Amino acid sequence: MSKYQSRTRTGQDRLSLYDEITDKIIAELEAGHVPWVQPWENAAAKALLAMPRNAATDRQYSGVNILILWSMARERGFSSQRWLTYRQALAIGGHIRKGERGTTIVHADHFVPRDEKLRAYEAGEEPQAVPFLKRFTVFNIDQCGSLPTEIATAAPPLRPDTVEPTVEALIKATGIDFRIGGNWAFYSPSDDYVQVPPPAAYFEPINWHRTALHELGHASGHPSRLDRDLGGSCGTKRYAFEELIAELCAAFCCTSLGIAPTVRHADYIGSWLDVLREDNRAILRAASQASKAADYLLGFLPEPSLTLPAHSVGTEEET
Repeated sequence: MSKYQSRTRTGQDRLSLYDEITDKIIAELEAGHVPWVQPWENAAAKALLAMPRNAATDRQYSGVNILILWSMARERGFSSQRWLTYRQALAIGGHIRKGERGTTIVHADHFVPRDEKLRAYEAGEEPQAVPFLKRFTVFNIDQCGSLPTEIATAAPPLRPDTVEPTVEALIKATGIDFRIGGNWAFYSPSDDYVQVPPPAAYFEPINWHRTALHELGHASGHPSRLDRDLGGSCGTKRYAFEELIAELCAAFCCTSLGIAPTVRHADYIGSWLDVLREDNRAILRAASQASKAADYLLGFLPEPSLTLPAHSVGTEEET
């Protein structure tokens, strides 16, 4: 195979992986299932109310890998959100059970091709990096045998009575101007404040907390914080993309805090589908930015309410 053919095949593989991930998300949305909202009602499902982690390193997966692993755990009825690579299972004295099928997750990065470096040098410009995805295969600990007890034993769930006070303490700790009042929830980028109706306006009190986390997700994008593009007007793809980021951020925060995520803005599903169909990288970019937003907000958690390790891509074989 020539170098040109190798590069072409590698490029096609990257495109195929973007399409593969995006097509799966689109199919779930079209079927009426939102990938970041799981059926948490029964006791078995409640055990899955957790962020996916690497069982060997305890590092948390991030971005689109969260959606991939949540979806797979739901589809295949796993009882845990902890995962291992084949090598890691062997390294800790375990094994993958015969016939088990792994789950493909990804590591997203950028590189600058040699031709682009040359072009930029000759033009006196900054070289443009090209995004790429690398595949990795992980297995749920339910698919493994002979694991050490400390790996195979599930962590205890958060105490329900600590959840709402923790969210309220987090809201105060962020320092974001948070106002209670009115009859609709929103974030004002121009004036940099969040407004949410009083808790009594919500049928379930926990929905007030879910809504607060969604709007704080928007606020994380202010230029003084993570500096996202918040300039899209209602009805535009840019607006829909930011709503997707805030929706995912709220889901990641809710799950980290022991709250079952729900869809806060189901009326946006059609516009999210438009965005995903137009750009096969959109879901990866949205999930990545949502992870950064969740990291930012959860970083304000007062001690000792809850200690959460920083998010990590967690897809390399050695992690």
